[in-house]
Amino acid sequence: MASSSDKASKALHILESFNSVEGIIEKIKNHTTIPSKNDRLPVELNASEEGTKKRMEFVANETGKTMEFLTGKKKFEDFKQLEGNIENYMGMSMIPTGIIGPVRVIGSAAQGDFFVPLATSEGALVASYHRGAKACYLAGGATSICIVEGVQRSPVFKFTNIGELGLFLAWVLQRVEEFKKITESSSRYAKLTDLKANIEGNHLILTFEYHTGDASGQNMVTLCTDAICKYIIESAPVKPLFWFIEGNYSSDKKATVLSFTNVRGKKITTEVVLSEKIVNEVLKSTPEAMAEYWRSSTMGIIQSGAVGAQGHYANGLTALFIATGQDAACVAEAATGITRMELNKDGSLYASVTLPNLIVGTVGGGTSLPTQKECLELMDCYGAGKSRKFAEICGAVVLAGELSIAAALSAGHFSSAHKKFGRKNT
Repeated sequence: MASSSDKASKALHILESFNSVEGIIEKIKNHTTIPSKNDRLPVELNASEEGTKKRMEFVANETGKTMEFLTGKKKFEDFKQLEGNIENYMGMSMIPTGIIGPVRVIGSAAQGDFFVPLATSEGALVASYHRGAKACYLAGGATSICIVEGVQRSPVFKFTNIGELGLFLAWVLQRVEEFKKITESSSRYAKLTDLKANIEGNHLILTFEYHTGDASGQNMVTLCTDAICKYIIESAPVKPLFWFIEGNYSSDKKATVLSFTNVRGKKITTEVVLSEKIVNEVLKSTPEAMAEYWRSSTMGIIQSGAVGAQGHYANGLTALFIATGQDAACVAEAATGITRMELNKDGSLYASVTLPNLIVGTVGGGTSLPTQKECLELMDCYGAGKSRKFAEICGAVVLAGELSIAAALSAGHFSSAHKKFGRKNT
């Protein structure tokens, strides 16, 4: 079975591939052009037919993708596509979708420039993330790495006493190879990678951890764990008084310290170094002010008792999740992590984000619905073999949002920006 040292070794292998990071950067630069401080993407404060048309033409020219369902050129009529996604269907909720970019990512799977869709009704959000993405782009891009992966399900078993629990656990721990076979017979993609036990009185929680391929994996791990548990109940020499498929221990759709210190989904870390000039001209702040704001805000969040220390991960992740067909409720756990900003000796700003609970997929769930598929295809992130790439793009988007909000708060224009972008004029 996998151990903490196994996970560390896998992470190290990924990081070692970045010994040639300079070569990757040069490869990206050779295929794209660093712009002036002016935007390539047509931007506008208020939505208009003309501006929307310009952006769609721009995106089509840049990516070769046309968004026919998103723009309403095609009407959704294939109700079979909704199987497994909705009950009591009556129509579609229309959420405004904007675009930011290019988001330049230097990753283990994502390498290049991406135009990222964000679905939201919150004014100022898209403008803020676009500004942060622009700062990172002018700096040469954000390095974003998917370090480790794993999705858990944690069934609970109750026994008469701890002695029976011990006999049961001893038997279970000797059947790991059988559990792997059951997993492979229950799913084409799931792989059982770890098994942990937690004892509390006469209650035993077993945590099964899986690699779920390119799916976010919640349903997959539930079905595999159910099959394993049924085998256990039928075969174990000691029977529990009762058991449940989930003991509320796996951190599914909850922010917990347990998943924060481990991984649930994909663990991403993303970093960038911004020159003083970029911070001044694009973010309208200074590296000193942003680093000081980060220190002060981190002390504040520690006192609040929050899991992690970050500004507003949920903003960008929710908008990106809705646009691309992710399970939006998983933002409850995905929006935990650590943001760091430090002043370098040369006056530049170092910034990073680390997200240990990024539950995302590029197959299954809502990813194949019409507009969601189009949004994933816009980033070349739809289908098998694309989930790590998508996760690394997510990390770069989150970093862009953290930079922009920290700049606004440190320079004192947070309120004026929301007044400008987030209020109706009528």
